[in-house]
Amino acid sequence: METSRRGFLLGAAGTLATASTIAGTTGSATAATTYQVSTRKVDITPTSSFPMGGYGASGEHASGRVSTGVNEPLMARCTVIWDQGVPNVIVTADVLAFGPTMHRDIRAGVVQLGVASSDFVLTATHTHNGPALIEKLDPYISYNSTSSEIQKIKTYSTQLTAKIIQLVSNTLSATKTSCTLDYRVASADFSSNRAGLPYEERDVPILVARTSSGTPRAVLFGYGSHPVAAGVQTMFDPDYPAEAIKRIEEISPQTFAQFLLGPAGDQNPTVPSGPSPFEASDSLGDGLGKTVRSAITTAGRALSGGIRTDYQRISLPLDVTNTTQNIAAVAQAYDQRFIATAPLNTWEHRHAGKMAAAARNRTFDMAVELPLQVWKFSGSPGLQIVFAGGEVVSGYAVYFRVRNGGAAKLWFNGYSNEVPAYIPSNELLDRAGVGLGAYEAGISSDSPGIAGGSMAVYNHFGHFLRKMSASSPDGVEETFIAALTAMLT
Repeated sequence: METSRRGFLLGAAGTLATASTIAGTTGSATAATTYQVSTRKVDITPTSSFPMGGYGASGEHASGRVSTGVNEPLMARCTVIWDQGVPNVIVTADVLAFGPTMHRDIRAGVVQLGVASSDFVLTATHTHNGPALIEKLDPYISYNSTSSEIQKIKTYSTQLTAKIIQLVSNTLSATKTSCTLDYRVASADFSSNRAGLPYEERDVPILVARTSSGTPRAVLFGYGSHPVAAGVQTMFDPDYPAEAIKRIEEISPQTFAQFLLGPAGDQNPTVPSGPSPFEASDSLGDGLGKTVRSAITTAGRALSGGIRTDYQRISLPLDVTNTTQNIAAVAQAYDQRFIATAPLNTWEHRHAGKMAAAARNRTFDMAVELPLQVWKFSGSPGLQIVFAGGEVVSGYAVYFRVRNGGAAKLWFNGYSNEVPAYIPSNELLDRAGVGLGAYEAGISSDSPGIAGGSMAVYNHFGHFLRKMSASSPDGVEETFIAALTAMLT
């Protein structure tokens, strides 16, 4: 675990301010703490004729998608919250996801700038009409990219890594604005649970940095719904979050906004019928942006005290029995899928071929590494912000909100730092590849013992382990919950 060098810092007077209201209601703290913010953004849109990320290559797009133009530019955005001179850095980028190499290279570069590792968060907005990147999703397995396309992807990924590090450097040296911070939770209702579970994301957490005049200088806001409102396109587009950002930044020339994607692994937008795909996406974003604008007309609950940050990596177990006999059976199962899926589902076909070879060569992983990060505002009643890697399903957010004071005191984000896989719950794993939720669980009905669905598209050897009895090893759910619980108060 990496913990910030600071710990909980006291306010200038040596005492912590006390909030007078809860999030979601109007009010202010009895003694607000002064912070500073600085912001910057940069265009990260690739050139045209570039391989696109999101949506596995199959059916109409069996050869993958190549961009034909730009509907709206893709951006990387950075906000630095300065707490008694110490920078807390949040970067968001309009890409599907960051894999381990890019994330770790970016993190190392930011640390070299003087930022403590646990004080830096890298998030993806998860647009499905952005560029393909290295590793996650794997360009060959997921998109059927050619060798020349893969070289383009590698070059762009290297350039994007450098561009994000430079963005952080520029933001650290930018003009700082003294501000107070306030937090509230609004609501939006266009997300639905595509896996058939009862959880539907409604919370819109909002953190606002205000100038002395009350003007929002920086607005961090979130929602839990897949940015897929525009559907499968061949033009670059950041989907609904970008339109929401536009509406918020209309507040004043000083206002800067960033979107953080919540626990959207099993959450899809309900897209209005009638408008064109991009118009439908813009409509959802317009509504979300107006919701945030309305909510922050008056200040929410003031945040006070210092910020404590924690970062760690955990290992989530795959359901793989590593015996000679079983691995031989796994190789046979992948061989059978390779033959069966050849004319039907091209990314599962390519994955099966790779995994059959991995089984025979015994070159497979038995676990998935996942980064977890928590930022804590130490004032009373305080706020904890979770930044979980992976495509976390909404049930986890429900679990942790209930146990940590609700959305008023806990803001839960996914798609942070690295996105190695979906992070399913036991509820999804119980279904063993049948019906809704099979994709998110990473289990396919043709052979439930090997990786399927999302675990195939994310290039894993098996699906996640489900704890079967009190005496059996902990599975993905128990491991994730135990690790994050230890990081939260």
